[in-house]
Amino acid sequence: MPQNPPPDPHPRTPQLKLPALATDCHAHVFGPFDTFPTRATAYEPALAPFSEYVRMLRTIGCGRAVLVQPGPYGTDHSAMLAALRSGEFPLRGVALYNDALTDAQLEELHHFGVQGARIHIPEVREAEAILPKLPRIAARVRRFGWHLQFYLNADIPDIDRAVLALPVPVVLDHFGRAPAAEGLTSRAFETLLRFAKSDRCWFKLSAPYRISTQPPKFPDVTPLARALVAAAPGRCVWGTDWPHPNSSYIPNDGDLVDMLANWIPDPTLRHKVLVENPAELYGF
Repeated sequence: MPQNPPPDPHPRTPQLKLPALATDCHAHVFGPFDTFPTRATAYEPALAPFSEYVRMLRTIGCGRAVLVQPGPYGTDHSAMLAALRSGEFPLRGVALYNDALTDAQLEELHHFGVQGARIHIPEVREAEAILPKLPRIAARVRRFGWHLQFYLNADIPDIDRAVLALPVPVVLDHFGRAPAAEGLTSRAFETLLRFAKSDRCWFKLSAPYRISTQPPKFPDVTPLARALVAAAPGRCVWGTDWPHPNSSYIPNDGDLVDMLANWIPDPTLRHKVLVENPAELYGF
């Protein structure tokens, strides 16, 4: 398994001052591994404990955050639950869904602040196996008022029809993996715009390095971010994707904050994306 590089240990204070209660809506924690060991997956994460995440949040100016269960922990949510229980920072959570999760486990996750479940559909092969299961999954999480979050490839044919047919809100992270180099007219991004026409679909403006090869500022992502905010101003949120797992490029999180000045130039709209929208989606 490839060993992930660690997050930048020296996050810089961004030039852009975030509003009070700005929310990082997508991050993960790993370790300490003697307490929270991972299982074999496609990648081996670097140590990125909750204490370091909180230090980074305070440096960049975030007042709230959402932890997303990462793949290397599977459905063992112990590390995320420890953070949620700690009371050290205002948090919500997103579980990683698997049919093995019992109703009692879902109840526990909900009790400690989990607001949704994430499902991975990276390619057509996975879509063929997972899409028929989605109505049953949606029925399980709906009773908690949860949403379903998808890490998906928006280029999968008819993925929007299948996902938007579900009776729960849906969240798409990491720009639906729409390649930034192909701009606003790619098939994947046109699919995202169809998603945006639904009042139940939310977007995470996160991880530009997953869709662009133009670090450190990723200028080709700016038109995509602006177009999504224009299409769904009340349903966009933002996230760092700290500690940037399964990525060969590790940004400084202060740089990610400063991109927001170009992605969302209007301060009122930026406040909506960073504070008001997350409060609605995650129940802060």
